[in-house]
Amino acid sequence: MSRFKFGFILAVCFCASACSALSPYVDRRRNVYAQTPAELYVGASKPDAPAICYNKLTTTLEEIQKLADAECVEQETGSRAVMVKETIFTCKLLLPNHMYFKCVK
Repeated sequence: MSRFKFGFILAVCFCASACSALSPYVDRRRNVYAQTPAELYVGASKPDAPAICYNKLTTTLEEIQKLADAECVEQETGSRAVMVKETIFTCKLLLPNHMYFKCVK
């Protein structure tokens, strides 16, 4: 296989996967070996305090707020989310920003 063909195939695969790689998500990872409910979540997000990873260039603040509000309702810890702080370069390469929320009634 020539370098050109390999490069073209690699570029097509990257472009196809990049569409979903820029979607914001709740930064919540689960600990498989958790012994207690307190040890269950190991990511930045907690049931009463969601943390959203996003890219400022591709995501609006309204989308992030809707995602955080939905997380609070899903976890039954509040009816809406209030932003607490924002950090940069603390998530993945394509989604470098973190926005932290607190669930309120």
